[in-house]
Amino acid sequence: MATQLTHNLQAGAQPPEAMEAPAAVAGISADEIALYDRQIRLWGVQAQEKIRNANILLITLRSLGNEVAKNLVLAGIHSLTIVDHEAVTEKDLGAQFFISEADIGTNRAEAAAPNIRKLNPRVDVVVDSSDIRGKGPDYFGAFDVVIATDLHPDSLVLINTATRVGHKPFYAAGVHGFYGFIFSDLIEHEYLVEREKSNRTTELKAETRTRAVVDVKEKKENGKHIELVTKRELYSTWFLASDAANLPAEYLRSNRRLKAVTPILSCFRALWDYVQLKDGKFPATSDDLRLFTTLATTKHKALGLPDVTMKAEVLRKFIQNLGAEIAPVTAVLGGQLAQDVINVLGARQQPIQNMVIFDGDTMEAPQFALHPEGALGEGLLPISVGAENGAAINGDTSMNGGGMKFQPDVIQV
Repeated sequence: MATQLTHNLQAGAQPPEAMEAPAAVAGISADEIALYDRQIRLWGVQAQEKIRNANILLITLRSLGNEVAKNLVLAGIHSLTIVDHEAVTEKDLGAQFFISEADIGTNRAEAAAPNIRKLNPRVDVVVDSSDIRGKGPDYFGAFDVVIATDLHPDSLVLINTATRVGHKPFYAAGVHGFYGFIFSDLIEHEYLVEREKSNRTTELKAETRTRAVVDVKEKKENGKHIELVTKRELYSTWFLASDAANLPAEYLRSNRRLKAVTPILSCFRALWDYVQLKDGKFPATSDDLRLFTTLATTKHKALGLPDVTMKAEVLRKFIQNLGAEIAPVTAVLGGQLAQDVINVLGARQQPIQNMVIFDGDTMEAPQFALHPEGALGEGLLPISVGAENGAAINGDTSMNGGGMKFQPDVIQV
């Protein structure tokens, strides 16, 4: 994606002679049509217009954030606001391409912003060098999508709570060496699937626990009957998906599928618990390693996964990778995350549902729909902390109510 869009911006896309260039529409200039020609052919002018109007918040600009920023800016969003209060260190130079040695000691977002703007001058790149822990819940409501990378799990819980209250799509992602994850909470998201009509009637019904067909229309195009199918996906919160939710029922019914589930899912769940217990620190001592092993084994069993897949070698390699950034891994995950954001904005493709785990040992990134029992989507109340399956405590669903008090000063980075 990045290579294609960079070519568009730097050289100008030359459409094949057999294809007619898209016509300009209200809101998108002829220059923009030419600039984004190739991607418009992929997802259409209407989707590009939605992308063009999008204001995205990106929290933390480490290597993964670099990749997300690059792909979104090249895609032609309206604005990208980057929040990062950290300074550039020597460690940042290893896997980042927007900063240099001369930037050491300066704010990470401010140092990277000039080179990000050069990718696409049409995109408004805004830098906020303040601490995300100082932001109140209303802050997140100003954006169309909120993306949090490489943050403490407590931060993800609170930010996701704010995005739920504001009805905004939320993504969380992180990378540790050869391993990484992407989580999405789109609450309730509808998207359009355009396909040639078959002999079978498409019914308005649930396809899975999270996905349903909600509308079907038809049109005739180039002598073919085309079906326009609108589907709706339901989501749950980070708080539930990261720990309480089980694997889908189809996994639990199949020993073969359970054996195929990467143990890195259990390792990440153990890590999220561990850093909450240890104030953000990674395992270092022998006692730390024993605690992490206990947590990982417990998470593995809670998911119903066979003991044989949680090997000592898996734990050892996962722990050795903690805190590391490897450019090819962040490129893969950052590209996938940015592409999903674009799909969601354009509402033209099925989005991530809802947890992707990247396993560098197998070079695979399987997707797992991790949801609790009970209601999903809007039916799952936004205040999920301290409440069973997202139900409010004492009926209070406000951000400052009895169920949970939103306190930015306790967000852990």
